[in-house]
Parts: sequence; structure tokens; C-alpha cells
Amino acid sequence: MKVFYSDHFVLPLPEGHRFPMTKYSLLRERVEASSVCGPGELRQPEAVTDEEILRAHDRGYLYRVASGALTGKEIRRIGFPWSERMVERSRRASGGTLGACLAALEEGFAANLAGGTHHAFAHRGEGYCVFNDSAIAARAVQAAGRAGRVVIIDTDVHQGNGTAAILQGDPTVFTFSIHGEKNFPFHKERSDLDAPLPDGADDGEYLDALRSGLERALEESRPDLAIYLAGADPFEGDRLGRLSVSKAGLAERDRLVLEGCRERNVPVAVTMAGGYSEDVGDIVDVHFASIQRAAKMAQPQRGLTHG
Repeated sequence: MKVFYSDHFVLPLPEGHRFPMTKYSLLRERVEASSVCGPGELRQPEAVTDEEILRAHDRGYLYRVASGALTGKEIRRIGFPWSERMVERSRRASGGTLGACLAALEEGFAANLAGGTHHAFAHRGEGYCVFNDSAIAARAVQAAGRAGRVVIIDTDVHQGNGTAAILQGDPTVFTFSIHGEKNFPFHKERSDLDAPLPDGADDGEYLDALRSGLERALEESRPDLAIYLAGADPFEGDRLGRLSVSKAGLAERDRLVLEGCRERNVPVAVTMAGGYSEDVGDIVDVHFASIQRAAKMAQPQRGLTHG
């Protein structure tokens, strides 16, 4: 299975910053040490182009990001200090999702060891998200004629508000978000389907909501491609998650999503989204389980073509 990584493009952060940047390199090292990828399948992505970004973002916003002209308020809302390396990493992380989408359309499953930057709006970023990789990738594969209809299955604990806003009113991309009802963002946008959960929701409540939402999302969207945000932050040990989902519950989440798509012959690009456990090893465990499950699913999919 092809897996894309961008952790070599380091985003410099001040000491004590709360974002766990080390999770990306640790996850790549775990993948490298496993049998998930065959020879040449662990790949560094191309950076997305301005043309690709502008299918999802305003030209003025792209200019301010690329040129370092973001206002202090915009930078605080994103949560990262501006640097040229921040811009390059954001382009590469989005390129990883696009690469995973194109690979999935060829082989059934692929993954990006980053991405899931679902709080980025057309005109601004927020919540550690600069560019919206899901919206960029969905529109890129459509523009290339590789997929007509896309479903975005967002299981990060925070609602995919930027994704919902960018794609609102677009009948060709279906947005499904299962998230904490009272968690960030405190003003929710309207996805095509939202499944809000109360604080403390456990495995049973979480998986019940996922089953019904996933079934409806796949039925209504009739997709040619799924982009699956396999966030690690619904985990019970996540300091920003506010849910009580175990690692076993999240593994079952992966099974439901990936098998549900495979049963309908829908290719899946897996992205990582959020994870904020005190122990970064827990984040890596959850993400690696998602990648490993997708790789197992990929085996019988070899040689299938889509789009």
C-alpha cells in the first residue's frame, strides 16, 4: 500500500508549544519498521500547486499565507508561527492527501501520514490547519476526471467546520462528521451529515452513531472515492478529546469505515487528523492501527482501477 509522509518538512515551533509535532516522524518510523509498505511505496509527496489550492481557497488568503502577510489575528487563529517552512509543510501535507487519493483510485487503499486539516476555511485557517487538504484533494481528482463523487468521512473529535463550509452546496462532495457536540469549534458549520456526541461518549455510543451515520453517508453520496480522517483524538486518553473511546473502539471504527467502503468497492485515502494525548505513543498507536488495517484491506484490492 502506498503511504505518503511529509515529516521531513519540519514546521519550527517555539519550545513548549502544545502541538505534538513529533507524532509524524514517530509514525513514519513505525510504518518503516513494519510490513505495511512494499519497496518504493513509502513516498514523499509533491507540494500542491497554487492552482490546486485555489480550487478550495481564496486567492487573497493564499497570497497572505505564501508571502508572510497574514495578520497577527490570522496567525493566532491558526496557532502556528508563520515561516516559509510552515508554508512548504502545509503544501506537502496537502500533497500527501492528493497523492493518497490518486493511489487509492488505482489500488483501493492508500494513506497520508499527515493531513486531515479540516479547520481551514476558504479565506482563513484555524486550529492548526492552514490549507484544507480534503477539499483540495477532492477537487483535484475531480478536475483530473478521476472521480466524480467524493465522500469525506471525518472521525476527528472536532467537527470538520472548514471542510463543511468550503464544500457547502456542492452536490458532488458529501461531508460526514462525527464529533464532540460541545468540543471545539464552538460554532459548528453544517456538514451534509453531522453526528454530534455528548462528552464522555464511550465505545458503544460512539460506534452506534458511526454505524448509522456511515451507512447513510455512503448511501446518499454514492461515491467514487472516500477520504477518511482517522483522528486519534476520540481516544479516552486525549487531553482535548472529551470522549471515552478506547483503542479497541477506535480499531473497530477503522474496521467499520474501511470494510464499509470496500463492500461498496469505494477506494479510500486515509489521513491522520488530530491527536493530543499526553503520551505521544498513544497517538502513534491509534494512527498506526488505522494504517495497518488499511494495508490489510489493500491486499485483495491489487490491480483494481476506478474512476
